[in-house]
Amino acid sequence: MKRNQKELIERYQYRLLRRSHVKGVGYGFKEKRGKKTKDKVIIVFVDKKLPENKLNNFDIIPQRIEKFNTDVIEIGEINFFSEDRTARLRPVQPGISIGHYKISAGTLGAIVRDKKTGESMLLSNNHVLANISSGYDERAKKGDPILQPGSYDDGKNPEDIIARLERFTPIRRTNEETTCPVALSFERLSNILIKILKPDYMLKLYKKDRDNIVDAAIARPVDGINIDREIIGIGKPKGIRDPKIGMYVKKSGRTTAVSHSEITAINSTIEVKLSQSESAIFKDQFVSSSFSKPGDSGSLVLDEENNAIGLLFAGSDKATVCNVITNVFKDLDVEL
Repeated sequence: MKRNQKELIERYQYRLLRRSHVKGVGYGFKEKRGKKTKDKVIIVFVDKKLPENKLNNFDIIPQRIEKFNTDVIEIGEINFFSEDRTARLRPVQPGISIGHYKISAGTLGAIVRDKKTGESMLLSNNHVLANISSGYDERAKKGDPILQPGSYDDGKNPEDIIARLERFTPIRRTNEETTCPVALSFERLSNILIKILKPDYMLKLYKKDRDNIVDAAIARPVDGINIDREIIGIGKPKGIRDPKIGMYVKKSGRTTAVSHSEITAINSTIEVKLSQSESAIFKDQFVSSSFSKPGDSGSLVLDEENNAIGLLFAGSDKATVCNVITNVFKDLDVEL
């Protein structure tokens, strides 16, 4: 391929890859009714070919890029022909299934360095490594087994223990029940009086809403476990950057592998449902268009230059929510 054609693809590849359904860009011969012609074009590969009236204006492929015509070719979803991210993988590498022995499975986000000891640690979410613990609810404690793969992916305890929970940031629920001894004493005395006057009633005290900043935890690898710092399909993180509106980001997760998105909001306050009866408020989050599914929680989010931006922890079919990575590192006292 001539140099100017290669440079043209390099110049436009990321602009095209940001469009829905686009999976690749190349240079070749135009296809017509399934047969190649002699016309050289810029080829845009898509997972599914749709009529223009089914696409947003932004997602429509231009008919021409500079002096070359384009041709849209459907190739489906491209995957590595390699090991399953939900399998037992050694060495342990970011982007694979991992989890506290009591939970289903999430993603190992990155290998970080503990600033207190200099040791390598495994980074993911509290709800992946510490079972959504508030710190005093007995859901998790330091030293708990961490499995690879997670139990949902047939990880077994103790056969698949790769690490022990080291520390985590507690998750504070909305309207969380009080644990303060003074408040509990007041609650008990009040209920004694209430029982005399109104036997069918009971007083319950709750803490005033407390906000969360991160959903994060680290685990210490057990002896004999080999670690590869490269994130599957992405490589090693190069540094740290703050999220910005319009920034294009990527992640490598247990469920959806490598996927890309665009940040739509920063400095966001989001209510996250923890279960059917529990929720929590998270402040200073950034939000992107959806590029994750259950099991991707804990993935490190990076920009196009492989700088760490955030830690993925929640989402829906329309949006993904991430902690700011500088908040995560500060809270856990770790670094790349």
